[in-house]
Amino acid sequence: MTGAEVLVRALEDLGVRHVFGYTGAAILPVMDELGKSAIKIIVNSNEQSAAFSAAGYSRSGNGVGMAIVTSGPAITNTLTAVADSFTDSVPLVVIAGQVPEHKIGTDSFQHIDVRNVFGATAKKVILLDSISNIESVIKESYFLSKSGKPGPVVIDVPINLQQKVNAYDGCDISHYEKVFSHETHLSETQCESFFELLGKSRKPLLYLGGGLNSVGGSLAIRRFNALFGMPSVNTLMAKGVLDERDPLSLGLLGMFGTPYANRVIQDNDLFFAIGVRWDDRVAEKVGFAIEAKIAYIDINLNKIHSIRRERRPEFSFMGDATVALGDLSDYAQKNGIRIDIGEWQEFAADLKKRWPLDYRRDGDMIQQAETLDLLNRFIDDRTIITTGVGNHQLLAAQYLQMGSPKSFLSSGGFGTMGFGMPVAVGSHFANPKATVVVVDGDGSFRMNMGELHTIGSLGLPIKVLLLNNRCDGMVRNLENTACNGRHSATERDSDVNFAEMAKVCGFSFFKRVNERECLQSSLESFWNSGGPCLLEVMTDPEEVLYPIVRPGSSYADMDLGPYIKEKASAPN
Repeated sequence: MTGAEVLVRALEDLGVRHVFGYTGAAILPVMDELGKSAIKIIVNSNEQSAAFSAAGYSRSGNGVGMAIVTSGPAITNTLTAVADSFTDSVPLVVIAGQVPEHKIGTDSFQHIDVRNVFGATAKKVILLDSISNIESVIKESYFLSKSGKPGPVVIDVPINLQQKVNAYDGCDISHYEKVFSHETHLSETQCESFFELLGKSRKPLLYLGGGLNSVGGSLAIRRFNALFGMPSVNTLMAKGVLDERDPLSLGLLGMFGTPYANRVIQDNDLFFAIGVRWDDRVAEKVGFAIEAKIAYIDINLNKIHSIRRERRPEFSFMGDATVALGDLSDYAQKNGIRIDIGEWQEFAADLKKRWPLDYRRDGDMIQQAETLDLLNRFIDDRTIITTGVGNHQLLAAQYLQMGSPKSFLSSGGFGTMGFGMPVAVGSHFANPKATVVVVDGDGSFRMNMGELHTIGSLGLPIKVLLLNNRCDGMVRNLENTACNGRHSATERDSDVNFAEMAKVCGFSFFKRVNERECLQSSLESFWNSGGPCLLEVMTDPEEVLYPIVRPGSSYADMDLGPYIKEKASAPN
């Protein structure tokens, strides 16, 4: 076989059914072989979108997303998506063409030093240097990307190796599964230590992160909490890990967290953090806010070490959170361990009732929060939400209550605008029976607007809810406080009609809404229509995202804004 044939056969052995990419001369032999195979090539509008779609395939499904691109600017275009996946611990494999080996290190056309470009933004960067190891590199990279702390692997394939001929070994996949399988279990002593800590707590609180955002992780924490009934808060990456419609699931914690999540943390006495990276939007406020003891489980060795230095947890364990929670649940059931936290449960559930989210209801213009509050009535456990980055992202995290893992996909640690539409493309191919909905702002939407053509030309049944306030709302809000209301580069006096653009791109439903009176019926039509759908809702540029815990402040200093008010306690 040629090297290109070997590469494609290795992908077939791995069960790969879809790849996302954009072709070019330096990757043409591989693309040609893919075209002869049963693997479907999804051609995106650019290479960044291709890598984001592959990441969306991983984020929403059980496989590893594959992006295949050519050399030079094509591979550098994937850098943002690779860095985004690295920050959010998302498995991803990027395969890139490269100039012939004898031209590496020269100023050859479209040559780039891939190792130096990607550096610490990838889990591993591999320059293939022999046709004899193409199969092993592809298969190892697939399993490496999803083992331990997941992340992206970048493989650089010189074109001469794609063209050379060699035998295909056909190494059994089970070999690689064994090599990359590392289960670390809690000992009996460690379990005893944890439950001794929990037994002394009267107000334990779960803090759930993206390390649990898998089917297995969700099942593990649901099993654990069926035994103990602890109130929970979560990161952006962990929406849906526990059912957010549960009275004890208090939602997003942090700078833009829900009012009840940011209040309940002020009263807990045991903060049980699982699969979280302690990002600054949460951790800085925790330092100010709580005197609680800390228990921590995570697979990232560096993070465990730093938390042990900075937070001094009473209990910590480095390993797969799913495995560790299974060990704790097994130990608790074997030893009949239970806790009595009835008063704390009532307090947490009452907080959620007394401090509901709210927004301006009497303004002339539609509010983004209002639109998302209505959208929440349509979504179910077969819905996958993807978002851009900005106010609409955090409002979606606040208002949309997800009941399943891998159902809310957003750029967490890297905060990448332009994330929503390409990730939705990957999510559709990983979950063809799901209802995939993009919640986007006009700023994020424009970043990868070419995916409007991808969705429309392929006839993908993806719904795009575009909240257009003709500005970059989150930065505009910041300008109001930091720049005395001066708006230097965030406002757009005029804009095109994006719904009309969707029409040109082949969407079956396209509509722009300006009046509140039409919003409910338009959302219903949008939801019930088949094929590619876009609903553009013109929203209030003066809308401000609340609550907010400002930098340097604690949760006790949370600004609720003018519309979030305490309601009377519900009668018993």
